[in-house]
Amino acid sequence: MDDSARGGFDGVPAAEIDGEPPASGGPAAPPKATRTTCPYCGVGCGVLAETNAAGDVAVSGDPDHPANRGRLCSKGSALAETLGLDGRLLHPEIGGRRVSWSRAIARVADTFAHTVARHGPESVALYVSGQFLTEDYYVANKLMKGFVGSANIDTNSRLCMASSVAGHRRAFGADVVPGTYEDLEEADLVVLVGSNLAWCHPILHQRIAAARAARPHMRVVAIDPRRTATAETADLHLAIAPDGDVALFAGLFAHLARTGAVDRGFVARATAGFDEALAMAADLDVAAVAVATGLAAADVARFYELFAATEKVVTVYSQGVNQSLSGTDKVNAIINCHLATGRIGLPGRGPFSVTGQPNAMGGREVGGLSNQLAAHMELDSASDRALVQRFWKSPRIAERPGLKAVDLFRAVADGRVKAIWIMASNPVDSLPEADLVRAALEACPFVAVSDVVRRTDTTAVADVLLPAAAWGEKDGTVTNSERRISRQRAFRPLPGEAKPDWWIVAAVARRMGFAAAFDYGGPADIFREHAALTATANHGRRALDLGGLADLANDAYRSLAPVQWPVPAGAARIAAAPRRFYADGRFHTPDGRARFVPTPPMGVAPADPAFPLVLNTGRIRDQWHTMTRTGLSPRLSRHTAEPFVEIHPEDAAAHGIAPATLAVVESARGTVVARALVTDRQRRGSLFVPMHWTDEFAGRARVDTLIGGATDPVSGQPGSKATPVAVRPFAAAWYGFAVSAARPDVTGLDYWALAAADGGFRAELAGAAALPDWTLFARRLLGLGDDAHVIAYHDEASGRHRFAGFDGDRLVGALFVAPEPVEVSRAWAVARLAAVHATEAERIAVLAGRGGAAAPDRGAIVCSCFDVGVRQIVAAVESAGCASVEAVGALLKAGTNCGSCRTEIGRIVDGARAPQAV
Repeated sequence: MDDSARGGFDGVPAAEIDGEPPASGGPAAPPKATRTTCPYCGVGCGVLAETNAAGDVAVSGDPDHPANRGRLCSKGSALAETLGLDGRLLHPEIGGRRVSWSRAIARVADTFAHTVARHGPESVALYVSGQFLTEDYYVANKLMKGFVGSANIDTNSRLCMASSVAGHRRAFGADVVPGTYEDLEEADLVVLVGSNLAWCHPILHQRIAAARAARPHMRVVAIDPRRTATAETADLHLAIAPDGDVALFAGLFAHLARTGAVDRGFVARATAGFDEALAMAADLDVAAVAVATGLAAADVARFYELFAATEKVVTVYSQGVNQSLSGTDKVNAIINCHLATGRIGLPGRGPFSVTGQPNAMGGREVGGLSNQLAAHMELDSASDRALVQRFWKSPRIAERPGLKAVDLFRAVADGRVKAIWIMASNPVDSLPEADLVRAALEACPFVAVSDVVRRTDTTAVADVLLPAAAWGEKDGTVTNSERRISRQRAFRPLPGEAKPDWWIVAAVARRMGFAAAFDYGGPADIFREHAALTATANHGRRALDLGGLADLANDAYRSLAPVQWPVPAGAARIAAAPRRFYADGRFHTPDGRARFVPTPPMGVAPADPAFPLVLNTGRIRDQWHTMTRTGLSPRLSRHTAEPFVEIHPEDAAAHGIAPATLAVVESARGTVVARALVTDRQRRGSLFVPMHWTDEFAGRARVDTLIGGATDPVSGQPGSKATPVAVRPFAAAWYGFAVSAARPDVTGLDYWALAAADGGFRAELAGAAALPDWTLFARRLLGLGDDAHVIAYHDEASGRHRFAGFDGDRLVGALFVAPEPVEVSRAWAVARLAAVHATEAERIAVLAGRGGAAAPDRGAIVCSCFDVGVRQIVAAVESAGCASVEAVGALLKAGTNCGSCRTEIGRIVDGARAPQAV
């Protein structure tokens, strides 16, 4: 590590909270440009936040950050649009009433202390988040495991990457991602497993795309039940049956052995368990794998031959692997193939877990999961427990693993956990058995929630609310998927009475009587302690070693440049620290050998006639988790503004689902209602519903109400990719679309979905029965007072109604109703909220629902970064002669930023050119 990694980052200053966090309006204006890190996925992109004299913020990619080299995805590009204070939790509350910080801290601390005193340490719990900074995570974990004395602290990262952690530990003896992002560019074959990289990690996808352009021999294989945007760019797409991954990679392992592709020298020198693992896979020839995976035998053979013949292979895997009842075995089946060929730890070679949350890895470093100890030490090791307890000078130490996320909330439900503190997470929506989670929290004697947002489905059931600092106000570190530590820096003052999470936890700890151990002056103090603990009694025994950062002065911490661990103390050790792990064939197991793990293929459950389809859940391109942040940005809702269910045309026909109508998806636990997206990109027999919508944004779309609580037996991670479900039409008597300057009143509607829009909101609506008074409904929905000027159109015979209400020359709201999905130009209608309607003719024109020749309809938005619609792209092909994605980008800029829309642009270009070729 050179000096720039220890302090100084090209001279750009950065704000820092040091000691008591600044109150609103407290410190001097922040620097004009601040280097910070994106708070979304695990790529860990560098961000430049520039603040002008008026306090307005502009966000761009940091060209000097090694993760993204100046690029940002659509979500990162829109970060400045999410910084407003509308909806923020700005003051502590007890029972819905504002209180002082001292009173709120006392309520949390005293309740926890009294509960522990009466019922024992296992009666309380923390549920934390990969949205935490490492310093936040460290303090929360220290309080729970070292001072409360219980390991009942788990995190929403359990839902994201716990199976990767378990697989790494079984194979390597430590939770280590061996490679770097450069390996994705240096590989000759990149295998993407259960990873829609183009949408979920778009900057990494663009790095691979650039490498393919430079080296045309490079190949990409995508393994995913859906033909995603990622799969459409691959050289080979394997539309695997749900949970077929173990069979596919165990079969690959057997194929490598049969064809002489095993590196026998590496296996003999550096591994153990090869014969036992191979015996488990030996019967899986290509034909058997084809049956087990639902793939064509020829495609299986092609993949196996490509993997065997290519020396430089990186296998990237994400939630499609992790979020499974056999997730850990999937991880080890992949790792087995890399160990067998010795393709690990070298440039362009290795298994690569990409995390979904910005600081999932930082949380793992400090022991944020309930079965971990800090600094990658082992909770079940008496010597490690003693070491950590001595270091913390704590009165006790947790002696056994705590409850993992699903079991934790079941314990809340049955009364074993009587007080819980939830931080930076929304488990009422994000956990499986979501209705059980809500009911458990409603019945729990004490629930505290620390959050940025006042209204979530989880804050609604809290006894105490604690206002936390948001991105742009927080100060600390995060670690991305390639082990790179980067700084998040504050560039805005704390609003209201919001405080950093570490400050809140430390204040509770001090009130509980642990003042000396939690007397932190700022995040730099916490980071130094964390780094020192990683180095304590390490001597190379543990991969995680930050000893070289343990003595950072405040100024050096303030200017810390991105750096990959390990960073051991001492100049010679820093210089010798590996950027990749395991190239030397030495692993972190007791004997230094990697372990092959037998991975029995998961059996295919017999189909249940009541629930004949399989539900897959996941992310969409422009939204993040439960939309508490991205839902604030109108731009990010333009591409997809409502929940949808993706269904194959044959399944849609069999179940009576017409395109763009509404469908009911039902499991044994509940139902959701979503818009039908009928597409052959979906595998037959499977459905896909996004995870993002909550009761704040839609009426019946909390998809995790459908998901069961079964978990992987090793990792405790729940399966969210293969739930048995049924689908049927939603019997809509009418459909509606509305735009409104104020949040529409959707009370009592059978279906509704709201999204932020420029100047207000947009809403998709539907009802199971016609309404008796459409005018009264429109006035209530849109908040039209008696003095509003209302223009209406009614066609009772066809069931079509349109309303527009004005306050002077400004549109207050408009509603369009029809017996079928409403054909209105959404983008044009939304734009009316900001338009001036000076004449009666202009006001009447709103009822048309489109602008006509003078204002051509852009169509559905394809490129969120530059707000380009499908009709504009078609026109670029038909009128301007654009024959490629690149040509469209040159004309319209679409696809030239994050690139996550390029696949969709390509489909539109091909579709528009097809008639010309006939």
